[in-house]
Amino acid sequence: MNQEHRRKLRVFEMAVLRRNCGVTRRDRNRNIDIMNALDIDEDVVELLQKRRLTYFGHVSRMQPERYPHTLLHGHISGSRPQGRQRKKWIDNAKEDCNRLELTLNEAARAAQDRHQWRSIVRNTAASAQGLHLRRQGIRSSKSS
Repeated sequence: MNQEHRRKLRVFEMAVLRRNCGVTRRDRNRNIDIMNALDIDEDVVELLQKRRLTYFGHVSRMQPERYPHTLLHGHISGSRPQGRQRKKWIDNAKEDCNRLELTLNEAARAAQDRHQWRSIVRNTAASAQGLHLRRQGIRSSKSS
């Protein structure tokens, strides 16, 4: 997922939330205020990252002969067409692991212990909530 996709997802999410609240863009309510009113802690992009990490742990714990595990860790031989490679699912998982300050191999090893991996992913969500609070503090200080 690139930056443009993230932006479009966030825009769509806020459009849906505004519609659910009955708030229009003319009301000039901030996104943070709407999310706080609906008691939403994480946006759709953060939720996707959390789910992607959860699934990465699930596949990493699978037996090596299972297809999802083989597809995640396998390599395909042959030549590729000319030009830039398309972003793959594993590239997004690597970015998510980098946010955790883990390499992909370290994350795969950590994922072998299901409870440890769940706490790591949960802490990722908690740090994202802290980021929301910091964002809110920055915005409220600018408006003062």
